[in-house]
Amino acid sequence: MNPFAVIFDMDGVICHTNPYHAKAFEQFFDKYKIPYTEKEFEEHMYGKHNSYIMTHFFKREIIGQELKQLEEEKEALFRKIYHQEVVPLPHYLPFLDDLKSAGFKTAVATSAPLANLKLILDSLQIDARMDSLMASEDVSQHKPHPEVYLKSAEKLGVSPDACVVFEDSFSGVTAALNAGMKVVGVLSSHSREELPPCSLYINDYREINATRVLNLLQQ
Repeated sequence: MNPFAVIFDMDGVICHTNPYHAKAFEQFFDKYKIPYTEKEFEEHMYGKHNSYIMTHFFKREIIGQELKQLEEEKEALFRKIYHQEVVPLPHYLPFLDDLKSAGFKTAVATSAPLANLKLILDSLQIDARMDSLMASEDVSQHKPHPEVYLKSAEKLGVSPDACVVFEDSFSGVTAALNAGMKVVGVLSSHSREELPPCSLYINDYREINATRVLNLLQQ
């Protein structure tokens, strides 16, 4: 076991779920007669927590029990749409194998609910390969706040500066940087110009391996 860790966001990093979240939100907003555009989805849905998304689109603060109820309804829609479509980003699984062979601790830190995390990790059969799992229920403050990444490092038993985070969204990259971690920007949802400065950018996992991650941490 080496002294370093790799922490993955989930949506857009392990699986390209954004199109399916968009489908779920379309059905959800249509039911509540809430207008939306693709541009709004790009700016106010991808990489954001449901409390922000609901408040933006409903044009009023959505909190407490109402948020819990609406969130559960929308996420259940997502799981219904996505459960037979779960596939990893290209070459993600061989990259994960490479990291584990090199002795990295690995984790997932997502703003999604635990039920979504369970669906994806169970479908890909990688639950046992992760040394820490964090979902929205595990934090009180969501990305871009660094809580989920700082808690992950603590659970992994490593310092934040010994972690590399793989992220695809502005708020996620910001959270990882705020935690004092190095970040690899995964360009599945956004261009590099749309993200805060990262240590490295990849289009998919063919462009990265355990040796490159190690070099990044040792710079």
